[in-house]
Amino acid sequence: MLSVNVTPKVWSRLLAVREGRACTCCGQWTPGERAALDLYGPLARRDLGPFVVAQIGQSLDGRVATVTGDARDVSGPDGLAHLHRMRALADAVVIGVNTALQDIPRLTVRLCEGKDPTRVVIDPQGRLPDDAPLLAEGATRRIVIQAVDCPRRADVTVIRLKLRQGQLDPADIASTLHGEGMQSLLVEGGGTTIARFLQAQQLTRLQIAIAPLLIGDGPQGLTLPGASERLSDAIRPEMRAFSLGSDVVFDCGLNAQAALANEPRHHPSVQR
Repeated sequence: MLSVNVTPKVWSRLLAVREGRACTCCGQWTPGERAALDLYGPLARRDLGPFVVAQIGQSLDGRVATVTGDARDVSGPDGLAHLHRMRALADAVVIGVNTALQDIPRLTVRLCEGKDPTRVVIDPQGRLPDDAPLLAEGATRRIVIQAVDCPRRADVTVIRLKLRQGQLDPADIASTLHGEGMQSLLVEGGGTTIARFLQAQQLTRLQIAIAPLLIGDGPQGLTLPGASERLSDAIRPEMRAFSLGSDVVFDCGLNAQAALANEPRHHPSVQR
């Protein structure tokens, strides 16, 4: 397992990669810094086309919250910092309306240097109130994806999509957001939303961050509809494991683009 050390030098390089000014293959790095570049480098790159990555934090026994819905402290401090780094490297962060209503997230970058991503809520029936914290005025764009004609404030972008079998199609969501200029999408939650993107084969990568606690009961991380009856039919992604300190991240590549992104690319403007 690779131990990650995100030093200021590493993070500065990753932000430069995000802006297309640098690569992850050049320079002198400690083993921990190299592991950090390997973990975050594929998320920072913009030379491989649009991609979608999902991240879910859970306990050792696979729970994402308690029976009462308390999910705030599932991830340890290093796992939370990891999530904020992923937000900073993404163009947009996407959540379902249930997560927006239950967790009341702000979806901002507070634990690392970087810009806040565009905030996107999947809200088919327009249930999210206009005074929700993640719709608060700020420098970043806010988008609500709906299937109904529910008016929003002038500073909130509404995207209308048609329901397919009673749900908004993850493929429609991803292609629409890519068309709006958001190349890299982070699907942050909840588990049902991530499962739908995974089932629809819309994820390039899936990261599962596991914290060392046992909750005992509560909602599970991922439950796929039409689960495999035989292990031979189960999804077997390309997987790498990283130790963040308080949490362990399993980074799963789900398609050829993910495998290609793992290969460092030299940028001509960077000195070796």
